[in-house]
Amino acid sequence: MKKKWFPLGAITALLAGLAPTAHAVQPGRHEVRHVLMISVDGMHAVDLRLFIRAHPRSALAMLARDGVVYGGAHTVVPADSFPGFLALITGGTPAATGVYYDVTYDRRLSPPGSRCKRVGTAVVFDETVDQAGAAPGAQMIDPARLPRDPRRDCMPVYPHDYLRVNTLFEVVRRAGGYTAWIDKHPVYEIAEGPSGKGVDDLYTPEIGANFAGPVGRENGAIMASLSHTERYDDGKVDALLQEIDGFRHDGQVPAPVPTLFGLNLQAVNVGEKLGGYQDAAGHPSPILDAALVHCDRQIGRIVARLRARRLLDATLVIVTAKHGNGPIDPHAVWHIDRRLLERVVARAAQGEVAQITADQVALIWLRQAAKVQAVAAALRAHRKALGVHRVLFGHRLLKVFGLRRSDARTPDLIVIPRDGIIYARAGDPKKAEHGGFSADDTSVALLVSNPHLAHRDVEVHGRVSTTQVAPTILASLGLSAHLLQAVTLQGTPLLPGEPWGNLAGSRRPADRPPTRNR
Repeated sequence: MKKKWFPLGAITALLAGLAPTAHAVQPGRHEVRHVLMISVDGMHAVDLRLFIRAHPRSALAMLARDGVVYGGAHTVVPADSFPGFLALITGGTPAATGVYYDVTYDRRLSPPGSRCKRVGTAVVFDETVDQAGAAPGAQMIDPARLPRDPRRDCMPVYPHDYLRVNTLFEVVRRAGGYTAWIDKHPVYEIAEGPSGKGVDDLYTPEIGANFAGPVGRENGAIMASLSHTERYDDGKVDALLQEIDGFRHDGQVPAPVPTLFGLNLQAVNVGEKLGGYQDAAGHPSPILDAALVHCDRQIGRIVARLRARRLLDATLVIVTAKHGNGPIDPHAVWHIDRRLLERVVARAAQGEVAQITADQVALIWLRQAAKVQAVAAALRAHRKALGVHRVLFGHRLLKVFGLRRSDARTPDLIVIPRDGIIYARAGDPKKAEHGGFSADDTSVALLVSNPHLAHRDVEVHGRVSTTQVAPTILASLGLSAHLLQAVTLQGTPLLPGEPWGNLAGSRRPADRPPTRNR
């Protein structure tokens, strides 16, 4: 496939001067009535490019021929799953969403079980807050493990309560659309948005603890095995196919084909952690290549079902990722026991450590801001042992996030390690991880495809942000991007390279299927 290339700076001139072609969208025809977003966690721009080159007849290659590939796409920092997901569905960075990681700290909330007699607590939104659900094998959030809000009669704070801005799902549902989402933990009910009512059909089968064990060793943890993870992904794709067929995810209850829907796939993420890469250029190991092939087959199943149901022409398909994984260079991997980091901070803070969250970055919250300078000095003094590249605090930390001042959730310090360093438990075998600020963590695949785009088989050069996906989705559905609060707050633009509003034709929001109660 010979792809056309456009530098980002030339896009405006291109759109203004390009004569109409056979691919141009005619007003009122070939409208986008559905948007499908697939998050392939861990997939970098280089993974997508090399895979398409090696597999020109793959599903991803087909989508690229009918789409725009953004070779310089990056997610927000820190490049963790929660902020990365929220970037895609709100159009905002942590400065707008108020969510810096899946495990954070809030100085105004109270700990679980405290009856709000004290304030300041870790806010944990991962698999550790699960409890058994009513159905066999099902998981749900245990409210007893959630933080409490003293300002709301000590009520539990669910993930959607913690989010400060609305989501795509809320906007589309309020406009009369039907929404669905499939993800890896029950805490991804955060997609519901602050209203708690954004997603008509939410399916969040628990993937289990974030553990990638030694290659070749099988155990009960899904993410310890590529084959286990692939079967897990298969089940989620099966659920999405039910939605395309006009049912809820379980295939039991008829429902509209969603206006906005999608899912998260995990096999590539696990393949990167288990197998990694062959070289710094991003050529995948056999394990990772197998994960990429499996992912492509699942996407192929989805595209085939859309085509069979005569929905492909009316569906905007977006393939991207919440985060990348790093390092890509297999020789750069260096594990540092996170307990060493914790000891250095604890000695300097003298009992004032509130929370440390560490992966490819370390976010540090203190009970007393007076100890910030002492902790920063200690981290710098142990720069070599801890692999420290930069320590952010004060105005420099605020500048990174675009904040004017800190609030109850802002970390006091952020440790950015040298590229390739992973803070982990002793003996951790992972070849990659995410959550940091490095290019390998933040670089993600981004492909937007529809057979009737005005400009297809194009790769746009230049840096774009995954925050631009959300307003682009709304524009393609004929809705104002400014219905998203984060887009208005931060001035998030649409993705370049395509007149997205043309995809909506003359259709009005009221033309969408009526909202159904869950």
